[in-house]
Amino acid sequence: MAHSINGTNITLTRGDTLFLKINMTKDGEEFFPEEGSEVRFAMKLNYSDPDDKVVLLKDIPLNSLLLEIKPEDTKSLPMKTSYVYDIQYTDAMGHVDTFIKGRFKISEEVI
Repeated sequence: MAHSINGTNITLTRGDTLFLKINMTKDGEEFFPEEGSEVRFAMKLNYSDPDDKVVLLKDIPLNSLLLEIKPEDTKSLPMKTSYVYDIQYTDAMGHVDTFIKGRFKISEEVI
């Protein structure tokens, strides 16, 4: 796998697969989302872009908290492009907590 992670910044070779375990904590303790909640990854060019400009949107399964980005998710994206992303937790009551923000760069591929 050709990817790198530096803090919350991710670089992924276009068309590669990324599996990323999402760790959640609350008050310094490991936290597991409750049934009826959701964890979501969203990526776009700029934070100020409207929601309809989201380039990639993925639901993260509650039972594994494993983000999977598949080859087809990035294959058509331009190389050497940097995006912003966030990961949000929405509880069953509808309260939203954006707990990770970072940059996501698509790097070059040969084929």
